[in-house]
This record gives sequence, structure tokens and C-alpha cells, in this order.
Amino acid sequence: MLKGFNMKKLAIGITLGVIVAAALLFFALRGKSSSMYKTDKAAKGDIRSACIATGTVNPTTTVLVGTQVSGRIKELYADFNSPVTKGQLIALIDPAPFESQLEQARANLLSAQAGLAKAQATLKDSERNFERKRRLFASRVIGKSEIDAEETSNAVAKAQVGLAEAQVVQAVASYKLAETNLQYTKIISPVDGIVISRNVDIGQTMAAMFQSPTLFSIAQDLSKMQINTNVDESDIGRIQSAQDAEFVVDAYPETVFTGKVTQVRNAPVVVQNVVTYDVVITVANPDLKLKPGMTANVSIITGVKNNVLRVPNAALRFKPKKMPEGAPVEHGQKVWLPDGDEAKPVRVTTGITDGSWSEVLEGDIAEGQEVIVGLAEKEKK
Repeated sequence: MLKGFNMKKLAIGITLGVIVAAALLFFALRGKSSSMYKTDKAAKGDIRSACIATGTVNPTTTVLVGTQVSGRIKELYADFNSPVTKGQLIALIDPAPFESQLEQARANLLSAQAGLAKAQATLKDSERNFERKRRLFASRVIGKSEIDAEETSNAVAKAQVGLAEAQVVQAVASYKLAETNLQYTKIISPVDGIVISRNVDIGQTMAAMFQSPTLFSIAQDLSKMQINTNVDESDIGRIQSAQDAEFVVDAYPETVFTGKVTQVRNAPVVVQNVVTYDVVITVANPDLKLKPGMTANVSIITGVKNNVLRVPNAALRFKPKKMPEGAPVEHGQKVWLPDGDEAKPVRVTTGITDGSWSEVLEGDIAEGQEVIVGLAEKEKK
């Protein structure tokens, strides 16, 4: 009985020993083997390449309305969001000082015209005297000195007429200037549009000495907007007119707006040694959701390919930690194919990319083929 029990106990011990030995062998072999690769498949699909940029929503045409004369704002006839028409009176600068200047200019003009009439009358009288004394001198009634004096007097009278005529011209110019300045007290809208900014209040004094201060900003048509984007110099070569663009704004994060590139400006914008270029995108805004000044996150579509062979970008970035023995060193892009516990390189030529997938133009890659995108787990040492 005891002998049978010992035999049973021995069998159990042998079984446990075999299990432990097998487990140790498994983990030993596993520790010595190469890491397993994480793979994905080359597949056909659509790729859309885009250039990412940020920009500001602006009206297509914004007119800054200023004043050419200094004075106090007496009346305002437009406010924020007011629709205005071309020629409409939108503000009035106190005209009283300019009316006084116009009256003074009118008085100066009348005085100059009277002075001209007087000079012309004096000239006529001088010409008659000169002619009479010329005849007397011819009859030897008067001497040479008298005729010379009368000739000089006549020349002075002619000069006085010329001076009076110049004073009339000067007075006319001053009158027109005063009349124009009076007209400038009426601030008129130059276009049809909507007031998006009002920078003055009633009673405020405007000084137009060195530059014209801006009173209003008028957007000509808010149903058509444009986005001025800053595109990096590394991407500007891919941007062309008529390309489609998509963008979102923070006010409507779930809405994707669309537009078209209408202008790629050549003037560089340099900020802290970073060079960008202004790319203008026009956008329809029929429901007036987009407002001036909004920040837009823009994707400019630079290329679209449908049903092309593509590989994950992670496969193009992958490099094995240890190069396979005998593998040739090749420059250029390549992907790695799993070959047992090894990795086999395949050189490829890629086309456009959407950031996640890249088009395969050339290379010994077939649809559905596994490509290595990373390591499944770290190698054990």
C-alpha cells in the first residue's frame, strides 16, 4: 500500500517537472527571439492632400470713411450695423466755423473784384491822358519830360490791373477752398454697404492736421467674404489659384465652410525670421454667419487621388533597430515587410499624402500586402 502511494507521488512529481521544464524552455526561447512586428496592409483608397493654415475672415471690400477737416462732431446719422447707401449723409461736423470762413472768403472776393474794376478805370484814364499828351508833344506844346512821365504813369496803371486780376484769382481760389471745406463737414458714405465700425461720438473733436482720422468702416458686401491666410514658405509652392479650400471657425465648430483660392500674393511677411505669404480665399456668406475678424482654420486642397494604392505613413517612418545581415544600403523611401522574425526592405516612390496615408507610385508592393508599422512589444534582453 505504501509502495503504491510512493509510485503515485513520483508520477505526479515527474509530471510537474515536465510542465515546469516546458514553461522554462518556452520563456527562454521567447526571450531569445526577435520582437514581433505590428503590421498594417497596403490598400487601395482615396487620398486628399491639403495645406493647413490659419487666417482671418474679412469683408471683400472695406472702405474707411474719414474727414478732411477738423471740427466737432455735431450729428451722427449711422451706427454699428447700419445699412447705408452711396451718397448718404452719415455724420455732420459743426459747420458754423466753415460758414464764417466762406463769408469771409466771399467778402475778400468782392473786394478783389472791386479793386480790379478800380484799376481798370484808372488804366483807361491813364491811357486817355497819355494819348492826349502824345498829340501835344507832337505839336511841340509840351516837353519830352512830360510825355515820359505820362508814359510811366500809364505803365504803372497797367501793372495795377495785372495785380488786381491776380488778387481776384487768389480770392476765387480762397472762396472755392472755403466752400469745399464747408462741404467736407458733411460726411457722406462713398459706397453701398453696412457700417461695421464707428469710431466717433457726438461732441468729439476731430483733428485732421497730419492724416485723415477714420470715422466709420463700411463693408461693401458682407454676403461675400475673404480669408487672408498666412501660408508657410515651405508650403507656398503647392498653392495655386482656383484650388478648393475648407475651413472652420470657433463660432460654428461643427460647420465646414468652403471657398476657393483667388490670389497668392508675392509679398513676403516676415515675423521673427519666419517667412509666410498671404493667400486670399473667397467665401460665399449668404446667411451672414461669418463675421469680420473671425479666426479660420483652413485646409487648402492641393491634390486628390481616388482608388490608388497607398500605405500608412507609419510604414514609411519605420526603421528596424538592427539592419538585416546582407541587406543593401539604399537611400530614398522604403517600407519593410515582415519575413518571419526578420524585416525585408522594399524601396518605394510615393506621391501625395494626407498625413496618415501616402500614395505608392512605384515599388514591389501589392494590394493587401502586410507592411511593418512598428514593434508590437519591446525586445527582451
